[in-house]
Amino acid sequence: MKKALALSLMCFMVLNITLHAQEEDDYYQEGQGEYDWYGDLPSLYSAGDKTFNISPGITIPALFINKDPSKFDDKKVLSYPEHNFNRTGGAGALAFNYFINSNVFLGGEIGGQFIGTLAKNTSYIIPIGFRSGYQFLVWRLEIPLTMVIGIAPQTLLNYGYAGLFIKGGPAVFYRFNPDWSFGVDLNWAWFPQWTSQPKKNAHGNFIQIFLSARYHF
Repeated sequence: MKKALALSLMCFMVLNITLHAQEEDDYYQEGQGEYDWYGDLPSLYSAGDKTFNISPGITIPALFINKDPSKFDDKKVLSYPEHNFNRTGGAGALAFNYFINSNVFLGGEIGGQFIGTLAKNTSYIIPIGFRSGYQFLVWRLEIPLTMVIGIAPQTLLNYGYAGLFIKGGPAVFYRFNPDWSFGVDLNWAWFPQWTSQPKKNAHGNFIQIFLSARYHF
C-alpha cells in the first residue's frame, strides 16, 4: 500500500513538472516572458526592441581632398587643406535604434567632434543624422553594421559651413546582461563641402573610434 502510494505521488510530481515546463516553454515562445540570463541564449532581439547608445571616443584625420588649399576666400566655406589638421581630436555620439526585426534597425544620432590645426586653432563639427543598419548575433556578441547620413554644421574661427555628411562602419558589443552591452565602434566619416566654384570644393575624411555602451529597453 505504501509502495503504491509513493509510486502514485512520484508519478504525480513528474507529471506536474512536465506540464509546468511545457507551459513555461509555450509562454516564452509566445514572447510573453524573459529567459534567465545563463546558458544558451535565445534570440535577443525582436520587432519593437530599442537601444540607446552612449559613445565617447576619438577622431583621426585621414584623407583630405582640396583642389585649392589657399586662404579662406569664401567665408561660407570651411576649407580642408591637407596640412591644416595634424593631430587626433575628441569625438562623441548619442544614438537611438529601433529594431524592425531581429536584425534590421533604424534610428537617429547626434554627435560632435573637435580637432586641432597646425595654427593651434580648433575646428568643431556637430553631425546630426538618420541611421540604419543590420546586426549579426554570435552568442553574446552583437555585431552591427551601421550607416548614418545627415547634416553637419562646422566651424573654424569665423568661418562656417553646414552640409551633408555620411559615415559608416562596424561595431562589436558584448551583451553583459539583459539591460547593457559594451563594445567598440569604428567608423569612416566623410564631410564634403561644395561651393559655387567647383575648384574650391573640399572633402574631409576622418576615422572615428568609440568605446560604446548600449542600454536595451
